[in-house]
Amino acid sequence: MAAQEFDLVVVGSGPGGYVAAIRAAQLKMKVAMVERAELGGICLNWGCIPTKALLRSSDVYHMLTHAEQFGLKVEGKVSFDLTKIVERSRGVAKQMSQGIAFLMKKNKVTVIQGDAKLNGRGKLNVTKDGATTEVVAKHIILATGARARQLPGLEVDGKLVWSYREALVPKEQPQRLLVVGSGAIGIEFASFFRTLGSEVTVVELLDRILPVEDEEISAFARKAFEKQGIKIRTGAKVTKLDKKTNSVVATIEADGKTETLEVDRVISAVGIVGNIEEVGLDTVKGVKTDRGFIQVDEYLRTGEPGIYAIGDVVSPPWLAHKASHEGIICVEAIAGLHPHKMKVENIPGCTYCTPQVASVGWTEARAKKEGREVRVGRFPFIGNGKAVAMGEPQGLVKTIFDAKTGELLGAHMVGAEVTELIQGYVIAKTGELTEAELMETIFPHPTISETMHESVLDAYGRVIHI
Repeated sequence: MAAQEFDLVVVGSGPGGYVAAIRAAQLKMKVAMVERAELGGICLNWGCIPTKALLRSSDVYHMLTHAEQFGLKVEGKVSFDLTKIVERSRGVAKQMSQGIAFLMKKNKVTVIQGDAKLNGRGKLNVTKDGATTEVVAKHIILATGARARQLPGLEVDGKLVWSYREALVPKEQPQRLLVVGSGAIGIEFASFFRTLGSEVTVVELLDRILPVEDEEISAFARKAFEKQGIKIRTGAKVTKLDKKTNSVVATIEADGKTETLEVDRVISAVGIVGNIEEVGLDTVKGVKTDRGFIQVDEYLRTGEPGIYAIGDVVSPPWLAHKASHEGIICVEAIAGLHPHKMKVENIPGCTYCTPQVASVGWTEARAKKEGREVRVGRFPFIGNGKAVAMGEPQGLVKTIFDAKTGELLGAHMVGAEVTELIQGYVIAKTGELTEAELMETIFPHPTISETMHESVLDAYGRVIHI
């Protein structure tokens, strides 16, 4: 059979891959997208979207169990059906995946199901059910994503030790749960299962949870989690897992001491590693890797002409919206449109635990390390009328400015709906606004967004409501 020919082939249909394919189609390229599993990749099917569906169910459950605080009565005992919660989550993921199929059809992107492997420059072999199809393209984008990192002694077995996949589809609720790793994935699952009543312990190797966040925000979040009953061990390491029939005894080392903890299930959330092993990188000389990830330049080009890489298979931060943006930059560079370069400091990060955490730019420590003289503003949710009315008075907004130029260096938030609010600061950073424009901006009342304004005012000694 003759090879199928395209201008561009994208390997992987996650948020990076499918966005790249759509943008290329908009630019009148003949595009194909290869996917070995569900359209939408990990994010839509086993990551961002289904976890948010689970967390929404736990949020509603929490609200129902605290209905009396809002003057409401719930007759009888509030309970939940874990099977139904999981079914809803899977239904949301399926709906979103079907949406990607519609977008591919709308944009005339050819979808090829199967495992793709490079066969030299400009060539791919796609295998499905034992049959192989040759695909030829001048440009090939690798958007193959990543998988959960496995540590010796903490290997996922799917029964007692879970990755995010197993944690998304639990057959029963673990009464005792150990979460190894306190990044976004670990904390979100810790929050979900704790809200439903599990006894949750989080173990973090570093000296604080959510280690990429500003230290002050991490500390605030930790207090909130511990108030909810989550037990947190920082500066600690799980050195051994002794598996029993339906439980696990974990050995934890911290401060030179050793303790054991018996739990029903363990979630390993210790990072990711890029999917680079089975895509035929050995058939091209110019593609280089570093610690399990493909190396690229500012326009996502590898060292091999015509081969590009985007998303979780390249450098951090490993976020869906970064992957999508990389896809657009990559395709527009291919098309000769001279796109802007990615500014990592303008990429927001969001963690959808309770309370939510969101940030953009430098932490206070990073700003000082870079030699900047800073002005720092803070505003607590307790001083915001909308937050108090919502029953969400626990939160904090922190902003960091260059004292000499007024440049917004970073913004960090913890509290209700901050994952929605952070985009205001992202726009400010992207537009290179200073404190002057932010202070002159009119924020609607009553909204939680007013905390953002007050934090800016506080950095310059003009705060109103505290």
